Amino acid sequence: MHFLIKRSPKRNYALFKNLYCLQLRKNHFKYYAESLDVPTAKTVRLNLFQAINNALDITLRSDPSSVLFGEDVGFGGVFRCSLDLQKKYGKERVFNTPLCEQGIIGFGIGYAAAGATAVAEIQFADYIFPAFDQIVNEAAKYRYRSGNTFECGKLTIRAPCMAVGHGALYHSQSPEAFFAHCPGLKIVIPRGPYKAKGLLLSCIRDPDPCLFLEPKILYRSAVEEIPIEDYELPIGKADILKQGSDTTLIGWGTQIHVLLEVAELAQEKFNINCEVIDLVSILPWDKQTVVDSVKKTGRLLIAHEAPGTLGFGAEIAASVQEECLLFLQAPIYRVTGFDTPFPHVFEPFYLPDKYRCLSAVKKLMEF
Repeated sequence: MHFLIKRSPKRNYALFKNLYCLQLRKNHFKYYAESLDVPTAKTVRLNLFQAINNALDITLRSDPSSVLFGEDVGFGGVFRCSLDLQKKYGKERVFNTPLCEQGIIGFGIGYAAAGATAVAEIQFADYIFPAFDQIVNEAAKYRYRSGNTFECGKLTIRAPCMAVGHGALYHSQSPEAFFAHCPGLKIVIPRGPYKAKGLLLSCIRDPDPCLFLEPKILYRSAVEEIPIEDYELPIGKADILKQGSDTTLIGWGTQIHVLLEVAELAQEKFNINCEVIDLVSILPWDKQTVVDSVKKTGRLLIAHEAPGTLGFGAEIAASVQEECLLFLQAPIYRVTGFDTPFPHVFEPFYLPDKYRCLSAVKKLMEF
């Protein structure tokens, strides 16, 4: 590392951080790009944050009532998802807010209740908790408490989530299970640029308030050819990404790419044929697709980055047990983060990586 000697300590730290992130991505997952079956559509090559930017651009252009707001979104945001949108649409429609999450969501609820389209950004999903009351007691219940007289369904809340390689305990969390307990919300987590653009546009136009969680490690590492035009993708419909006969693997977000590699390794090393399902949305979730798959394979592995206790995998496991008990050939396995705060230097050991998941697949088959 002699080439670092002439660099400043600050630049050394930045370089080591980038090297660490690259190494984590290499060990944690490899990205599986979407294969689009739309040969006539015009496409453009975008990464995840550019696809989100494109969806926001379409929204601001096509809906004059729409506004985008949050901490630092005016200059593009921490991850550049709103880059150049303020220049294009002005400070009245794309604007910075105070560092106050409950204020951000409170404003969004009021703006949406007035009939306009509000897209709020929480800078990191870890910082969404000060706004928990606004989301679960106000946004989610607004229509119900008023007997359908009032609603704030034009509110969409975006937040970067999951591991990034150096985020530690305050920039790496996966809070989807906290909100899945709350009727009245929809929760969506994309696995790549194609899904992100279509699902974000669906969330923004959905009649219910939506929480759109963006796996931050995919912002730049996920790159695909996606359609240029406006398109929407269904909320509440899981995707079967690989057909299989021996065991079902379920995840969402970044974890999908881990499971796709696990399926390859299981076939190569143990001749195990795995079916891989991306749940896509946590609320509502596609119970029927999962149940049908488990009835076929007889085995189920659920993997997510959030801690295991009361993670959303527990809900899937309980539901599958109710529907598939007589079809199961082994206990349902969960491979998750541990019941600790998200660590920094121990992040590679905390994540449900391909080695932990592959070991669980082997145990499932040997039961």
